[in-house]
Amino acid sequence: MESQSYYHKGDRALGTSAVAQSGPTPRSPPNAGHDSRESGKFRLHGLDALRGGALLLGILLHALMSFHTDGGWLIADERNTAYADTAVYVIHLFRMTLFMLLAGYFGNLVLRRRGTRSYVRDRLVRILSPIFVFWPLAVILPWVTLVPLDVARRNLPDPSASAEEVSLLLILSPSFLWFLLTLMQCVVIIVALRAVLIRVFGAEALARAGATAGRWLASPAGVAIAALPYMVGLLIQGKNLSGLREPHTVLPELSSLIPYLGAFIVGWMLFAHRDALVQLGNRWLVHLVSAVLLTIAAAPDLPIHRPTIVAAALTALAGWAWTYALLGLCTRFLTRERPAIRYLADASYWMYLIHMPILLACEVLVAGSPLPIIIKLLFTLTVTFAILLVSYHFLVRSTWLGKWLNGRRHPFRWNPLASTASSSPAARR
Repeated sequence: MESQSYYHKGDRALGTSAVAQSGPTPRSPPNAGHDSRESGKFRLHGLDALRGGALLLGILLHALMSFHTDGGWLIADERNTAYADTAVYVIHLFRMTLFMLLAGYFGNLVLRRRGTRSYVRDRLVRILSPIFVFWPLAVILPWVTLVPLDVARRNLPDPSASAEEVSLLLILSPSFLWFLLTLMQCVVIIVALRAVLIRVFGAEALARAGATAGRWLASPAGVAIAALPYMVGLLIQGKNLSGLREPHTVLPELSSLIPYLGAFIVGWMLFAHRDALVQLGNRWLVHLVSAVLLTIAAAPDLPIHRPTIVAAALTALAGWAWTYALLGLCTRFLTRERPAIRYLADASYWMYLIHMPILLACEVLVAGSPLPIIIKLLFTLTVTFAILLVSYHFLVRSTWLGKWLNGRRHPFRWNPLASTASSSPAARR
């Protein structure tokens, strides 16, 4: 069997960038005295795919919400289906947990390579600043234009006519950009905690403790250990134990901060253990089967009474089983660069930041139509993705926006897939 080493290159604002050489069964680098993952030589394509996939799944999630049977979405279609409920439930179990794990994994990488100040500065520029820049377009614009159109279409009363005084915190809700704020909170907490621990125990002792924690998290017991903060968050949440609720204001909420900080720390510790991805790759099938079984057991519609702590534990275990399964699957099999996947991974951050007005406009257009749900869904996704990809290619990838959001500016090429292979110095200016 061909031996293989994992290395990493660069980073993205949301934590990606690394890949392995080709080969079916990776092993960690033989030189124990030097961690070549920090050398910047290669990318890990599987984690690129996961990061991009987690963001693009968010667009699919928001498209499906229009057909949810209990409403609760900004645009309510006249048709709904339990299939949409199931898809939303499954995606919601793991998507942001996976995303935060990847952010923690690459956060540790970037901090080791660049130092604490550079890491924090980079996250302020690429994570915190987009909240302020994109919030008016992505949050306010849909609320003042598209949502009123849907209210008028359904002949609903104007909510502002009978609304009581609304808290300023609710008016300034981060909406679907909440994850950037939570991620920034995780960065601040980890950097501060790390500084304190280094001062108290020393850097070497902290590194040894991190490697030990990483070994436990990559062990067969890792899912159960990682799921504990997720379960605590659900118990604090207290109701609707089928998944974690996002925070509704800019203030930290323990029910979401604890589980997502936990996921960030898990990723941070997995990076500290050099063989973590190899071990998870070897157990991807076990984790995948476990994820399916636990997802069924945790389903909120099962006609079985479960104590609150049992329901919370099942949901948390299901979410983390999916996370570990996908992490292992992608790092084991996505070992070569695939231009289409690489391009989508690069585009995914921009696409997620601006997708909401476009998606909601499409949902408003088809909401009252008698067309089958699958046709409406395909129309919404096709139009949304087409606009997002075209705008990324011509407005972002080769401009200062690409440098700001993704850390590099690619040379412009008409063929989008050809441009993924470029690694010339000009592409990094």
